[in-house]
Amino acid sequence: QVQLVESGGGLVQAGGSLRLSCVASGRTFSNLVMGWFRQAPGKEREFVAAISWSTSYADSVKGRFTIAKNTVYLQMNSLKPEDTAVYYCAATPLVTLTPIDYDYWGQGTQVTVSS
Repeated sequence: QVQLVESGGGLVQAGGSLRLSCVASGRTFSNLVMGWFRQAPGKEREFVAAISWSTSYADSVKGRFTIAKNTVYLQMNSLKPEDTAVYYCAATPLVTLTPIDYDYWGQGTQVTVSS
């Protein structure tokens, strides 16, 4: 079993930065694919970034967001109002970017970007 706890969300102005962190416990997560997803009100949960032995990013965040696995974090720069969402850390033993394939989820952290 894996427990994931996110932190670092908040309110930021457009163009600003935030760093989200995800603390994992309960299982050696070095063998897991770690991902970040987000869900805005009225929208489906969408992929943001993932890391295993390589990294993957959604087109909408490429060049602005960086994911790393030492205490899994998501560095978010040049934030836009459309980045406003609840951000979730997730883990899976599969090589996948699909939310349904992730077995373990954190509780989510709110990110709000004002214009």
